[in-house]
Formats: sequence, structure tokens, C-alpha cells
Amino acid sequence: MPMFSKKSLNPVLAAPAAPSGARMQAVARAALANPYVSASGAAFLLLATLVTLIAVTADPHAGAPVVRISLAKVAGPAAPPGWREALSPEMPGAPEVTEDVFPLSTTAGGEGPEGHATITLPGGQTGFQGSDPLPVAPIAGLYVQGPGGPLPIIAADGRTPFQAYARPFTSNGRPKVALVVGGLGLNAKATRQAIDTLPPEITLSFVPYADGLQGWIDLARASGHEVLLETPMEPTDYPENDPGPYTLMAAANGDETAKKLEWVLSRATGYFGLTNYLGSRFLASDSAVEAFTTGLRSRGLAFIDDGQAARRGGGLPRASADRIIDAEPAEAAIDEQLLAIEALALQKGQALGSGFAYPVTLTQVAHWAQTVQDRGYQLAPASALAARR
Repeated sequence: MPMFSKKSLNPVLAAPAAPSGARMQAVARAALANPYVSASGAAFLLLATLVTLIAVTADPHAGAPVVRISLAKVAGPAAPPGWREALSPEMPGAPEVTEDVFPLSTTAGGEGPEGHATITLPGGQTGFQGSDPLPVAPIAGLYVQGPGGPLPIIAADGRTPFQAYARPFTSNGRPKVALVVGGLGLNAKATRQAIDTLPPEITLSFVPYADGLQGWIDLARASGHEVLLETPMEPTDYPENDPGPYTLMAAANGDETAKKLEWVLSRATGYFGLTNYLGSRFLASDSAVEAFTTGLRSRGLAFIDDGQAARRGGGLPRASADRIIDAEPAEAAIDEQLLAIEALALQKGQALGSGFAYPVTLTQVAHWAQTVQDRGYQLAPASALAARR
């Protein structure tokens, strides 16, 4: 008891109460000495930091409409080599890519051709969503198994591969503009860019020598694109300019032409016709062109050329390009040729352009396609411009 009395009389304890700030510091030191309180405080600090980081680096498109595209569903077991790597340069060899999310345009004019929603892809490119995929190839009754693969045939009811594999089209009365973009299948990145960023009305043309050709065609058709298969033909500067071992030669007999043509046709299925790759000498030969068109006519296919065979007929669905849009692969030159195609469509009611899958071509065509309808035109697949002649 005397000790207690002595302690209670200690001048320090008897001093006036400490200011509130000092008292709070003392309480804080005591709390930090408690390990449970200290851990809770650290957790709260971490949570606060994360909230702040999210607020600072939040997706600028948060709250905007987005589209989620399942890539695994688009690319099945037949997907070609390199398609996953082609999705993004930052993801080489990504083994488990299943889907991507892209923001949809909400600005005026944010709809693509025929009312398809515009997808803003990484890097500012645009793609289109909303088109139904074309039927999976091959379609029963339209092929037979040849020595090297499936070969197109006319069905028993008269339906042709041209009719079955072309993209459906209904004219709205406006001038029709169509484009064929070729050279696809050899470069995975360019091929993915063409399939993903060009509207489905644009026709895609594939090289027969490409690895995984059927997979590329399947991906293109799943995105709504109709497909042509390229046929290597002899140019005037052959053999310095050699299109490959299955080049159709101007001086070859009919049987040799038919044999090489069968190889080209059996490389894949799902195309509505063929187009030429080179061929300045081949297409100048009456006998060579007759053997070629006879083979296509018997199988119900179309022939869409780059303009070199504009005066040729053949008794099958035909169309010839009015312009090569990237003979000079530069932005301004390509834009000028696209406007020239529009002018021709105004004069003739329709016009067809042809281009190669250069990066600049793909970019300029994707931008052009966003606004071509606003200028009074209808974007059409190349098959819609084909007529029997």
C-alpha cells in the first residue's frame, strides 16, 4: 500500500494529461507492437495500393461495349501452322489462346459493311463482327476423293461448287465494289490480319503451296469470307520468274494441263473458283486457256482473273479485275486506286479490284471498307460480279 501511495504521488504521473497527438502516437506504437494488428495494417495498405494502381491504369475502354471472340472455336484441329503465333506479335507460340476481347466502336459510323459491328483491334486496326460463318466445307455431293485429295464436282441436282461456296449476296441497287486480296497462306501474320480485319464481303485468295491450306480456308470461311484458290501460270519471263513446280505452261498439251490443274484443285476444298497467279504467257494462248477453262467448267467453278484475261470467256462464271490496287504498294497510291474503283462502279454499276496481302494493302483496305458504304456504294464479294461468258 505505501508503494502504491508513493507511485500515485510520482510527479510524472501527476502531470497534466498529454496532448491528443502524442497520445495517438503512443497508441499507434502499442498497436504496432501487436503482431496481429501489424499484419492487418499491412494487408490494408496492400489493398489500398492495389485500388490506387487499378484507378491509375484502368482500361480506358472500361464500360464500353466489347465483343468476345472464341478463337478456339474458329480454329479446329485443321488449323494451319502458325495461326496462334499470328494473333499477336507479343505472344509468339502462345499455346493456350482461347479467346480475345475487343472493344466495339460506339462512335458515329461505328458499323461496318451491311451493319456489321466494328471491332477495334490492337494497334488501331479494325475488324468486323456479326457475319454468319459460311457452311463448313466440303459439302456433301459436291466433291469426290481424288488421288491427291478432294476434287470439286457438280452435284447430282445440278448445284455447282460456285453456287455452294460463294458468299450469299443481295443487291440493294447501289453500285457494287468488290476486292480480291491474294497471296494468302504463306505468311501466318498477314493471313490472320486479312481474315480478322477485312470485312467478310472481301474475297480472299490462297496460294496452293501453303502449308495447312485447308485450315486457313476453314478460318476464312468461318469469318464469312468466300475463297479463291490461286493457279500458278507461266509468265512471259519464265523461267527467271518461276511460279513453282505445278505451273500451267502455255505449250503443254491438254492432258498435262489437266493433270497439274487436278493437283491444284485437290489441295483443299471450300473455294468457289480459281484465280491466276502471274500467267501473262499462258493467258495469251488460246489452246492453253481452252484446256484450263474446260477443266473448270466441268467442275462447276468460276474463274476470277487479275485483269490479264479480261477478254476471255470460257462458258463459266467470269469476272476480271478492273484495277490492281497496289501495283505501287504505298498508302497514297492504294487510296487513289480504291477511289478509281469507286469511279468505275459509278460508270458501270460495278467494279472489281485486286491486291496482294502487303501490310500496307491490308491496312488501307480495312480503313477504306469502313466508309465506302457511306459514299453510296455496296461492298460485294467477287462472286457477285461474276457472269457466265
